[in-house]
Amino acid sequence: MSGIGPVEPGEDTLVREAPPPRPRGRLARACARHRRTLLVCGAALLVPAGGGYLYASRPQPSPPPPPPYPSQAVDLVYMAPATGSPGPAADGFTFTVLLSVRSGPPVTVTRLTQPYDGLSATTSPAAPFQTNSHSARKIIVTLRVTECEKAPRNPGLPFLDVTLRNTRAIEAHSFILGARYAHDLSRTLEAACGKDSR
Repeated sequence: MSGIGPVEPGEDTLVREAPPPRPRGRLARACARHRRTLLVCGAALLVPAGGGYLYASRPQPSPPPPPPYPSQAVDLVYMAPATGSPGPAADGFTFTVLLSVRSGPPVTVTRLTQPYDGLSATTSPAAPFQTNSHSARKIIVTLRVTECEKAPRNPGLPFLDVTLRNTRAIEAHSFILGARYAHDLSRTLEAACGKDSR
């Protein structure tokens, strides 16, 4: 040997690469034969599964806030004695109130009463009736004295009990109608029962 350089193999001394090992078992041989088809099918299954996961895990929009409770959306205001009824009468007291719905869904008045045993109340329109959002309705209320002994002597803060319903809840709520209503109701009770009947 002479010279400088890498050692070269001699004749018939080339190293042959061993063939890849053959898979053992029927399933392994079938997978090896159809490897390309299996890869395409696997990719076809993974893409919709990944898309479904991404769709299911997307951020959900927050639900809209619930509508207000009916008592939070309604105002009831004493207006005046009803037209044709200049003041208290011996048989009763007729007056108007204004029911306003400020916001939310329509509100239904299912009942309107007063708390005293000696008085009865009727309304026009008769309950139940509905008032739409952002609107107002005049209600004519007639109070009649049924028993002077059970009627209040001097109602300081008289109120009306109103049962309200909307899509969120049903509520019984008491509305204080103010000093003018208290004064007019006291005059009605005096006219119906007299000052000294109690």
